[in-house]
Amino acid sequence: MSDVTFLVLFLGLTAVMAVFPLAMKRAGVPSVISLLVVGMLVGDTGIGLDLIPRLARAIDFLVGSTAGAAETARAFTLFIDKLGALGLMFLMALAGMEADFKLVGTCRKPVMWLSVLTFFVPAAGGFFLYRHYFPEAVAGQVLYASLFASHSVGIVFPVMRELGLTRTRFGVSVLVATVVTDVASILLLAVAVQLQGQVGAAGGVGSLSILERHAEVLGGHYMAVFAAAAALYVVVAVLGVRRIGRAAVRRVGPGEDVMVTLMLLIILFAALAGELVGINFIVGSFIAGLGLSRVVRQQDMRLFRRFESIGYGFLIPFLFVSIGMKTDFRVFARPGSVEIIVLTIAVLVGTKLLSGYAALRACGFGRRAGLAAGLMTVPQLSATLTAAAIGKGLGILDERFFNAVIVLSIVTTLPVPSMVRALLFKRGVRRGNAGTGDFAIPDVVQDEDLL
Repeated sequence: MSDVTFLVLFLGLTAVMAVFPLAMKRAGVPSVISLLVVGMLVGDTGIGLDLIPRLARAIDFLVGSTAGAAETARAFTLFIDKLGALGLMFLMALAGMEADFKLVGTCRKPVMWLSVLTFFVPAAGGFFLYRHYFPEAVAGQVLYASLFASHSVGIVFPVMRELGLTRTRFGVSVLVATVVTDVASILLLAVAVQLQGQVGAAGGVGSLSILERHAEVLGGHYMAVFAAAAALYVVVAVLGVRRIGRAAVRRVGPGEDVMVTLMLLIILFAALAGELVGINFIVGSFIAGLGLSRVVRQQDMRLFRRFESIGYGFLIPFLFVSIGMKTDFRVFARPGSVEIIVLTIAVLVGTKLLSGYAALRACGFGRRAGLAAGLMTVPQLSATLTAAAIGKGLGILDERFFNAVIVLSIVTTLPVPSMVRALLFKRGVRRGNAGTGDFAIPDVVQDEDLL
C-alpha cells in the first residue's frame, strides 16, 4: 500500500468519524454509538457500505496501482484494528487512573457483592445452557461459563466518564468489580483449556504465557500456580508501577513532553508482564492505570489531562470503529443458530441484570443504581471474543455457540451505552454534578499514607 493510498483512506475514514458523530449528536446519540455505526458502515459487515474496499478500488484506478484493492483494504483494516487495540489499552489505563484509591476503601462491600454475584450467577447460566445441548462436553461448559462471567466495561466507561461517575461509590464499585471478575473469568478459561488437555496449544493462539508453555511440567498443579502468579502480579504491578512512576516524576517532571512517553512505556511493560503470566493485556492496562492513579493526579492533573487528550482525541475513537467493523450480521442467516443465539442472549442479559441489581440493592443502593450496574456488566467485547476464538480453535466450543457469541457481542454492545445514559440522566445525574446518595463522591481521608 503506497503512502498516497494510505493517506487518502485515512483521510476518508477520519472525515466520516468526525462528521457522522457530530451530526448524530444533535439527535441525542452518544458518540460511542455513532462510532460503532461508522465501523459497521465502512466495514464488510453484511449491512454496510463497504467504504474501505470501494475507496481502495477507486484510488487504485486513479493512481494506476497494481497492488490490488482487496489487499490494500485488508492491510488498512488491519491497521485500524491495531489502532483500536491501542485505544482499548489506553481506555482501560485511563479507567484505572480515574479510579481513586481513597474511594476503594468506601466501596468494599459493593465491590465484594458485585464481584461474587456478577461472576457466579452468569457463569452458572452459561454452564447449564451449554450443558443442555452438550451434556458430555465439560470443557465446553466451563468455557461458556467463563464467557458469561467476563465483563467488558470498556464500552460503557466513556458514558460513566461523561456523567462524572468514575470517582463516585457507584463508579468505583463497578470498575473494581470488573477487574476482579475478568481475572476470575481468565482463571475459568484456563480451567476449560486444562480440561480439554490442550493447554500447550493455547499458547499458540497469540499467547505469551510462560505458564501455559510449561503446563505439562506443572501437571495438576497448573491452576494453583497460575492463581498464585496472577495474585502476585496484581500486587507487584500496582506497587511497582506506582513507585517507578513517582521516581520518573521526580527525575523528569510532569511538565516535560517525554513524561507521557515514559508513562506509556510503564503501562506497556506492565501489560506485557501480565501477558507473560497469562493475564490479558486489557486487565494489565487497567492494573497499571491503578498504580499510576495518584502519580498522574499530581501537579494539578496536567499529566492526566495530557493522557486524556491522546486517548480520547485520537486512539480510543478507533477502538469503537474497529469493533463496528468486526461485526457480521450475516451470522443471523446461518441454519440451526437462531435458537442458541436467542437463548444465549436471554440467559446472559437476564443473569447479568439480576446479579448486578441484587448486588447493589443488597448494599443499600437504589433501584436505578442497581439496574444501571446490571446493565454495565452486560456488554461482551474483546475479552469474550478472544476467549471464544481460543475455544473454537481448540475444538472446545461448537460452531453454533461461537456464532452466538459473535451475535451476543453485537446485541449487547450497541444499545447498552444509550440505555445506561438514559437511565442515569433520568436520575438527574449530570457531568460535573454527581448528585447525592448513590452517585455522590464520598468523604474520604486525605492522608495517602493511610491507603
